[in-house]
Amino acid sequence: MTAPVYRADPPEARRLVELDGVALIFHRSSGLTHIVAPPAPQILDALGEGPADSGALLNRLQRVYDFADSGDLAEALAARIDELEAAGLVWRT
Repeated sequence: MTAPVYRADPPEARRLVELDGVALIFHRSSGLTHIVAPPAPQILDALGEGPADSGALLNRLQRVYDFADSGDLAEALAARIDELEAAGLVWRT
């Protein structure tokens, strides 16, 4: 079984406003505003480069951010992707 590939609308399809450690994301196509915390905006930015499975997505994030030795990053990323998928900001292809 292959790993799911995730997609998100392009960056111009949403408006991001950061406030005191959280971000408001207005999703233009749905008309909904989502309140999210890091790393949700960063995951959406990484998916802005194009569709990716969780391994490729983690590699994109590691190019920009120094995660140090913070445990199971793949598991944490999967949980955040699931949350973004439930919110309708990310979907599987």
